[in-house]
Amino acid sequence: MRAEFAHEQAQTYLRQRNRFAVLAAVLGLTALVSLGAAVTRDEQVVLVPITAERITVSSGGIDAPYLEFVTRDTALMLLNRAPESLDYWMANILKLADPAAHGRLKAELVRIVEEQRGSDISQAFVIAEMHVDPKALTSTVTGTLKTFVGAQVIASQRRSFRFRWSKRGLSLALAGFEQLPTDKEEPGQ
Repeated sequence: MRAEFAHEQAQTYLRQRNRFAVLAAVLGLTALVSLGAAVTRDEQVVLVPITAERITVSSGGIDAPYLEFVTRDTALMLLNRAPESLDYWMANILKLADPAAHGRLKAELVRIVEEQRGSDISQAFVIAEMHVDPKALTSTVTGTLKTFVGAQVIASQRRSFRFRWSKRGLSLALAGFEQLPTDKEEPGQ
């Protein structure tokens, strides 16, 4: 009788062990399939809507519309400045900076801040056109750069600026910017 009971108890434990083994195998297979899908699939982040179209950033590359929006916002932040907001202006541009270019960009911005601090000179930029190259991660913005002393416009010139970007994972960072020479200027002036 005890042998029958022991055999029956052993069979119950054996069935239970087999069910756990099958469950473990199914969970292991599910984990492997999920891991494979995660590794081979492009990662995407859905961005806050700032336009009627849907914009995403994926690990596969930067879309031209996204690069255009980032360039637009950066150009307006960088090129619209007043003496009262220079510290805020510089801090926010440096938040966009690529860590590899942070020191160089900060040196350029500090030079601008030192030139403009304590003056009544402000500037405003009105974008007229923009060209982006998502493959090269560059963008060019052309528009009117107005310089003010107090409330009076002392200069209004058509200018172009080039922005260089770097991509690390899903983040896009400012690697550099420069003013392009106009038709009337020679490079280096």
